[in-house]
Amino acid sequence: MSKDAKNVPALRFKGYSDAWEKRKLGEVADIVGGGTPSTSRPEYWNGEIDWYAPAEIGTQRYVYKSRRQITELGLEKSSAVMLPANKTILFTSRAGIGNAAILTSPATTNQGFQSMIVNSNTDTYFLYSKIPDIKHKAIRVAAGSTFLEISGKSLSKIPIKLPIFEEQVKIGRLFLKIDNLIAATQHKIDALEQAKKVLLQRLFDQSWRFKDYSDPWEKRKFKNLVVRVNKTSDNSTIPSVEFEDIISKQGRLNKDVRLKVNSKQGIYFEPQDVLFGKLRPYLQNWLFPSFYGRAVGDFWVLRANSSLLSEYLFVLIQSPRFQSVANISSGTKMPRSDWNTVSNTSFSIPVQSEQRRIEQLFNVLDDLIAATQSRLSSLELLKKFLLQNLFI
Repeated sequence: MSKDAKNVPALRFKGYSDAWEKRKLGEVADIVGGGTPSTSRPEYWNGEIDWYAPAEIGTQRYVYKSRRQITELGLEKSSAVMLPANKTILFTSRAGIGNAAILTSPATTNQGFQSMIVNSNTDTYFLYSKIPDIKHKAIRVAAGSTFLEISGKSLSKIPIKLPIFEEQVKIGRLFLKIDNLIAATQHKIDALEQAKKVLLQRLFDQSWRFKDYSDPWEKRKFKNLVVRVNKTSDNSTIPSVEFEDIISKQGRLNKDVRLKVNSKQGIYFEPQDVLFGKLRPYLQNWLFPSFYGRAVGDFWVLRANSSLLSEYLFVLIQSPRFQSVANISSGTKMPRSDWNTVSNTSFSIPVQSEQRRIEQLFNVLDDLIAATQSRLSSLELLKKFLLQNLFI
């Protein structure tokens, strides 16, 4: 393979074939540290200049308002530097190296950053899209005994490869579109989950009712609504379900458990039994299986009696009241739901036709959340593929 061939990505936009140029990060962006005005001088604080700390940089792509602000005098009397908007990539340099965000309004940072002011010959979003690679390299050269930290000098020496500006712009715009789709899809998931939360609250406190239903719900103790299954099995020919197999709060499996091979003993369950994770119940590990299997670990296997639809039982365990009771525990490090408390708690139950309407609503909502989550996963896989093939 020729030298130039090693500097060409696997995937190119039409019309571009030249090898990418090897550069150092400090040649495409000015690396700028930050500083903190004296906290004992009140005249340095509560001004109008944004001042960021590393804890404020998470998964968001853009930042525009910091938690704290400094004054002009605070800026003058510290090593903080005013950073320009839209050309600066904030980059945390210690205690979590490589968290990054694009600055959308002028601001300063504390000394936990080595930020990149991108030069005019480099596309900002192109460079931002290369942050995972820059982060990986930064961690490798970071130093420190108490915690890892990378200096501006070391960061500036990190090698990168990049094409001409026009191709950078095309690549940057492509990743911007993908990231916007990912963000919009995640926002839709958040909105659907919030809608589900509201519906669980309103329907179970009966402030919202389906049309033609007005009769009061009957109060029944939980132990009179379900059978707690205790039969165990170590039969390896039926699938086993463990906490790690369940997507928390979503009641879905994250893998095909039929492909797992083990003979761990667990509680035997049948289709339409409800699995409820009693260990650390706030993690909300629950499942409504359509197959025979073994619940391995701290699960309750619940089977609805004749007055309760199985599908409704699955919704009931997600309701705010049930969750509140299930989280009553004497444990601290390893809290577990207390069966005596839960089983003797009364819950209001509607007639079965209304149960059916309620469970159908949440079934549709759960399917919509699952489909949207699947779209998000596909977009993330697409981005991963493009990162591997559009960059070198």
